[in-house]
Amino acid sequence: MNPGQSRIAADVGGTFTDVASFDPSTGRLALGKALTTPDFLVKGIESGILKTGSDAADAGLFLHGSTIAINTMLERTGARAALLITKGFRDIYEIGRVNRPDSYNLYFRKHQPLIPRVDRHEVNERLLASGEVLIPLDDAEISRLGENLRREGIEAVAVLFLHCYRNPAHELRAKRTLQEAMPRAFVTVSHELSQEYREFERASTVAANAYIGPRVAGYLKEIDSHLRGLGFAGAFLVVQSTGGLFSFEQAQQQCVRMLESGPAAGVVAAQAVCRESGIENAIAFDMGGTTAKAGIISEGRVLTTGTALVGGYETALPVQIPTIDIVEVGTGGGSIAFVSEGGALSVGPRSAGAAPGPACYDLGGDEPTVTDANLVLGRLGATRFLGGEMRLDIRAAGRALYGKIAGPLGMNLVDAANGIVQVAVTQMAYGVKSVTTSRGLDAGNFVLVAYGGAGPLHASALAREIGIRRVLIPRAPGHFSAVGMLFCDLRYDCVQTRFTKLDDLDFGEFETNFGEMERKGRNAIEQAGVPAGSVQTGRALDMRYVGQEHLVTVDVPLEHFERQDRQAIKTLFDRIHHQRYGTSAPGERAEIASLRSSVTGLLSKPSFDELGHGRTEPVLAARHGTRTVWFGRETAETPIFDRELLQSGNRISGPALIEEHASTTVLFPGDELTIDSGGNLVISVAGA
Repeated sequence: MNPGQSRIAADVGGTFTDVASFDPSTGRLALGKALTTPDFLVKGIESGILKTGSDAADAGLFLHGSTIAINTMLERTGARAALLITKGFRDIYEIGRVNRPDSYNLYFRKHQPLIPRVDRHEVNERLLASGEVLIPLDDAEISRLGENLRREGIEAVAVLFLHCYRNPAHELRAKRTLQEAMPRAFVTVSHELSQEYREFERASTVAANAYIGPRVAGYLKEIDSHLRGLGFAGAFLVVQSTGGLFSFEQAQQQCVRMLESGPAAGVVAAQAVCRESGIENAIAFDMGGTTAKAGIISEGRVLTTGTALVGGYETALPVQIPTIDIVEVGTGGGSIAFVSEGGALSVGPRSAGAAPGPACYDLGGDEPTVTDANLVLGRLGATRFLGGEMRLDIRAAGRALYGKIAGPLGMNLVDAANGIVQVAVTQMAYGVKSVTTSRGLDAGNFVLVAYGGAGPLHASALAREIGIRRVLIPRAPGHFSAVGMLFCDLRYDCVQTRFTKLDDLDFGEFETNFGEMERKGRNAIEQAGVPAGSVQTGRALDMRYVGQEHLVTVDVPLEHFERQDRQAIKTLFDRIHHQRYGTSAPGERAEIASLRSSVTGLLSKPSFDELGHGRTEPVLAARHGTRTVWFGRETAETPIFDRELLQSGNRISGPALIEEHASTTVLFPGDELTIDSGGNLVISVAGA
């Protein structure tokens, strides 16, 4: 390899760590997969790099995505943090929006703040909505607070002052004073994360950043130090929730921007595959060992949102940052099946993870998982898992299923395994529907792009459940999110709240505002230290009808601003509103609440060689035997194909199994599979 030219991408998941290495000078793409090492995550990354045959010292870029940020929030394993907030607003973080999604649920629980009330402190300062100072900040008060927090053992401090998105002066002074009083603490202020209105959401965002900051920043520093020790001298970039890349230094300070970093890279890769395949509308479905995720590609664009809800709508903690709109459910290959108190079969969200893992891994796990069920049903090969690197114990899987599921429920082993898989598929179907129907989209009109180690295994069953007629399995699905990082670009997003009626819009003022945000974006991209081939900008507006509360985000082409075309902007808004809510009001006035700017520094991308064209019938060498597989309560002697030996134009009729190093694709009876010129498996689903 040419020193300094190759790129290494590592995606750390709950069960496996995936690594992709790419050398642009030769076009060589190498893949590695290792069990995630929970106690020392860097070890799993190093093991994955070794399996690719690469050397960190030869790499010019290291790209990274991880679930550590969101897992720290969900598992409540973050730092002891404090929140400093404007006097009189101490409890907005706990009061929230007073949402009650289920009015008659006697067991409803509202969101639980990451920072308890005892660690939330009022500060006597106040800005007006215009940004003017009403009550000046007392630096001595902040210094005293900082000294007290240091003595109490506070590890991180979040600062939220009212209307600081219009004037950040008070927050900046407070940050400097706190850093002097608490030099070892992680200090974060709200305006550096979000410059939008809505005080609860901004409080939740900065509190989350403080809560996860010490752990995530320490983790990133550990990776950086380890890589430097291996001779790596290039740039360390992290994937944001938008699918864009930002620098290691920025990631250490703005940790909440990487909540969905791994899944976001997968959606970016799915978009690239769809672009090459001429697919406009797709569901990017990623099923790994711990969770399943779904994102939407509509009219060729990845759909995004301005606020992520961490923990589900009912008890969610909002994080007000731009993010790919991804729905996540606790169903993965390692999700544990159990009999609930009412005697019902349930799956997840608890996962066996990498240690001890599913029972069939024979690493000490004794609870049945989705992977164990698939092994019992014959859909996984005990001797061919991870290309034979890891042998699965079918007897251990059977014992776990019988002892915890089949025996207690009085059923046979096959029915128990079928039940586990069906429950998992149904749960994933709800997740996919929520990310489509909530936007007014019909899932049946989309192609399901399935990846992750377990995605291809369940794709056909999931498509049947939802009514999807076409499934696409990309190349290297088991490493897809890691490969997706190689398709990511540098990106900087900025949002500013600016209330104005559309009829009163001053295009000159907005041009100044957008220009300022875009300059910040270009500077951030330059500071990343990676030369971008070119820079692109995008603009959007958060809009609503006058008198409404909730907003929709409208991507606005630059020419509408150049022509100062209010009517074109209004027409776009009406269309998006109708798509989302099923109704619009072209005769009603609209208003703008916030401006959104994205600046993207384009990086060169890897490309896959086209497969050699073959005949309709796969070559004999591609077929390596048969296995008895259960499809419901019926069995079929199912042919097994080696994906590496399949060629463009090959056709396979189900039932069939297509095995590759890190994944297995299941064709149900009646399914028809075609290999396209890009090497993707394109499945026509029977009976969808």
